[in-house]
Amino acid sequence: MNDELVREQRSCEGSVSPKAAPTTAAAAAASMTLASAALESHSMAVQTGGGAGASAGASMASGHQATTSGGHAGSGGAGASSAHKTQQQQQQQPSPQLNANDMREMRDIKQLLWGDNVREDVFRRWSQGFEFSDAEPSALVQKQGGPCAVIAPVQAYLLKIIIMEMPGVKLSEISSDKCQNLLIQALCNILKNCRAPRYRIVHLLRRRGIASEAGPTKERSPSASSPSAGAATESGTEEAAAAAAAAAAAAAGVELAAEATPASVKDLCQEPDTETMGDLSPDEFHDRLHTVHFDDISAVARYYMENYGQLAHTYGVLLFMYSVFLTKGSELVAADISDTSEPLIHSTYGYGAQSLINLMLTGRAVAHVWDNEQDVGGLKLRGICEQSDIGFITLMEQMRYCTVGSFFKNPRYPVWVMGSDTHLTVLFSTEKRLVSPETPSETGRRIFKSYDPEGNNFISTTMLREVLAELNLVSEPAYVSLMQKRLDPENLGIILLNAFMDEFFPLERRSTPDTFELRHYNGIPGSNENNKVRFYCGSAILLEGDLKSICTSNPMVTCLQTKWPNIEINWHDTHMPSLN
Repeated sequence: MNDELVREQRSCEGSVSPKAAPTTAAAAAASMTLASAALESHSMAVQTGGGAGASAGASMASGHQATTSGGHAGSGGAGASSAHKTQQQQQQQPSPQLNANDMREMRDIKQLLWGDNVREDVFRRWSQGFEFSDAEPSALVQKQGGPCAVIAPVQAYLLKIIIMEMPGVKLSEISSDKCQNLLIQALCNILKNCRAPRYRIVHLLRRRGIASEAGPTKERSPSASSPSAGAATESGTEEAAAAAAAAAAAAAGVELAAEATPASVKDLCQEPDTETMGDLSPDEFHDRLHTVHFDDISAVARYYMENYGQLAHTYGVLLFMYSVFLTKGSELVAADISDTSEPLIHSTYGYGAQSLINLMLTGRAVAHVWDNEQDVGGLKLRGICEQSDIGFITLMEQMRYCTVGSFFKNPRYPVWVMGSDTHLTVLFSTEKRLVSPETPSETGRRIFKSYDPEGNNFISTTMLREVLAELNLVSEPAYVSLMQKRLDPENLGIILLNAFMDEFFPLERRSTPDTFELRHYNGIPGSNENNKVRFYCGSAILLEGDLKSICTSNPMVTCLQTKWPNIEINWHDTHMPSLN
C-alpha cells in the first residue's frame, strides 16, 4: 500500500499554491531538530521580512516544498518569480496523480473512531482547535469533555520540549509566538512516533466546492493554471495521469476524489472563519477533508507554521487526530487494537479509549498499559513494548482495573499523563533525576512488587525462585531453599519486602531525590481556580519505609502513589488540583 502513496506538499503564500521541493536522503531522515530549526528559521524570516511578500520570500528561502498552480502574489516582480520557477523546475516534481488509498483509509479510520454513526453531540464536544490559556501562555484549553485523549498528550509533549530545550525558563514569560512553535514541535513529535515512511496530513476546506460527492476525503494534487502553452501541456499531462488513476481505481472498485483546483487550494490556505467552518455537521466535516503528503518532518513543521489556522480553528484537534491515524495507517492501527468492535471514541460520553491515548503517547494503538505482552486466558494481549518519552499513571490502577508497567511509569522525560475515571491531566517536573536509570535496588523492588499485585509488601515463599531468576541472581533449588528459610524463619509462607531488600540490596540507595517539585495541568477551565487554566506547583517528599496510606478522599495523592508509594505533597496554592 505504501508504494501507492503520493507525496505532495502545499504552501499558501497569497495565491501561491504548492511548489515541489527536492527529495534527498537527508530530508527523508530529518529529525525533530530539523523541525525545530525550520520553525525558528521561518519565524525569524517573517519577523525581519515585513509584510506578506517578505514572508513568502522567507518561506521559499527556507526550502518549503510546493508545486505551482497559480500566479505569484505580492509585488516581488516577474524576474524573481521566473527565477524561482526555473529553480523549482530543476527539482523533483511530485506525481500529479489522485490517491484512492487515503479515501479508503479515511473511511476505515472514521469507522474505528466513531463506529457506524457519529453522534452529533459527541462530535460537537470534539470540535475545537488548539487554544492557549490567557492565564498560562503554554497551557492548552479544553472546552468540553472528550478531546483530552488528544489534548493531554499534546500538552505533555509540549512541556517535554520546554523542560529539555528551555531549562530555567519561566513558563509565564513564554511569548505567544514561541508557544505556537512549541505546539507545532509537539505535534511533530507525536507524528514522528508513528514511524511511518511519510506523513499524511489532513486538511479541511473552507467550503464544499470540489466534487465532495466523490467521497469523504480528497488528496490535493498539483494542477497548472497558467495560460501559456507550456502550462496547457502540463495540464494535459495531469489530465492523462488523473484519467489513468481513475481507470485503475474503477477496475479495483474504489472511488476516486476530484482534483483540487487552484481556487480551492487558495480557499484551503486562507484563514478559516466561523461563518464557513464553525458549525458543520459530521457528514459535512468529513466531506471537506483533503490530504497532503510530506517525506520529512521539517516540511510538516513548516507547513503547520504557514497554515496555523488549520490547527487553531474549530476542528484543529480532530484534523490532527485524523492526521496521526492516517500517517500510522488504518491497517496498522486496527492490528494494534486487535478488537475493533467498539469505537475508540465512546458513543455516549465521548471519551477516548486507551488505544487512542496510547497511539498519541507512543505511536502504537495497543489497548493495554502493561509492559510487553501478557497471557490472559490463553490470549496474548499486547502492551507497551519500550520505554516511552511520556509516562502514564492512572487512578484506575489503585482501583485494580489495570496494571501500569515500568515503561509508562518510568518514561524518558519527567512528564506523565494522569488518568482518572473521566479525564486526562498532565503531571510534570523539572527534576530530571525522577527519570534517571534505575539502580539495582530499584529494579529489585520493582520486580518484587510485580509478584505482589495486591500491594501487600510480601510474596509467597514459593515465588522466590522466580523473583531471583528475573533479577539474574542465583536461583538454584538448594540456594532458593536456603534463602526461603532465612527470609521466612517462622515458616509463615511469606517473604516481606523489607527482608528481601535487606538481604539482597543492603547498601543500595534510590536514584530519586527525597524532595522535589511537581506541577500539574488540567485543561478544563471549570477545574481551575477562577475558571482560568494554569499550572499548579507543589512540593513533594518521599517518606521513609514502604507503607502507604490510601486516602480515597484525595484522588490526586492516590494516583501519585501508584508511581511513588510513599509520597506526600503540599500544593503551594490554596486551590487543590483536580484529576477531573
